[in-house]
Amino acid sequence: MKLRDVGEFGLIERIRRAVGRARQPGVVLGIGDDAAVLRTRPGEDLVVSTDAVVEGVHFRWDWETPHSIGRRALAAALSDLAAMGARPLGVVAALTVDPSLDVARCDALTRGLVDGSRRWGAPLVGGNLTRARDTALTLTVLGAVPRGRALRRDAARAGDRIFVTGTLGGAALGVARAARGARVRFAPEPRLAAGRALARLRGVGACIDVSDGLVADLGHVLRASRVGARIDADRIPVPRGFEAACTRAGLDARVLAATGGEDYELVFTLRPGVPAGPALARRLGTPTTEIGVVTATRGLRGLGPAGPRRGFTHF
Repeated sequence: MKLRDVGEFGLIERIRRAVGRARQPGVVLGIGDDAAVLRTRPGEDLVVSTDAVVEGVHFRWDWETPHSIGRRALAAALSDLAAMGARPLGVVAALTVDPSLDVARCDALTRGLVDGSRRWGAPLVGGNLTRARDTALTLTVLGAVPRGRALRRDAARAGDRIFVTGTLGGAALGVARAARGARVRFAPEPRLAAGRALARLRGVGACIDVSDGLVADLGHVLRASRVGARIDADRIPVPRGFEAACTRAGLDARVLAATGGEDYELVFTLRPGVPAGPALARRLGTPTTEIGVVTATRGLRGLGPAGPRRGFTHF
């Protein structure tokens, strides 16, 4: 069965059933009206971000399952809230699809989106449907952060230490393997709890999520803060077995870890003297690694062959 057989309003009803009708905190009115109504808590600022995944640009149907595509799209969008230290309030989805798309494929994509929304506490509260030649899922995520405590890119200072959560390079290696015909499971986790913990931490500087690669995203922080950085490339954390897998694939592990995107980890800075190590990892709920220091001299140094390279860009 194709989407043209179900029709626009039939597809909306399928999405509504997938979401369910259970009441969720902060949602006054969800799917079914001209707009959703959400409620923040007193003393909070509203945080809003939009992200899109487009067929042929961000995903291919033969590289991963439709469920994975929907879930990963939401992880990418929510990662922007994590980078700001915000808690999710809800998500609005604009879906463009070819009417000839199989209903089962669209249902699976929806389930991935809804499963992610339940896992990460970001209820799907509305959206839009339209036809197009290629599938695209545009997600607007809404969050809240204690007033004046949003994490920013322009808050790094010379002398700050630079940290990253989790590991880098795994997603880029997966994309490289998928391009060579392997079926790959992409399951990124937005660091929402870590971001909220950072927003409460005294002595935190700047923060950004690694969506386009460490070199590109840290570069955004350095430009916004008008500083530079020195990175120890050997300290960039990578997944277990990463270097051996890169060697087998004929890839440069160090370059891939520094420039590969879609890991959705957080890169952040801390003022000198702020406790790190195991205490920081416990506070953030995830492993953290110190990889460098912010300098007054502009530019990014210490990455060797990966230094001049750029991460992912659309244009």
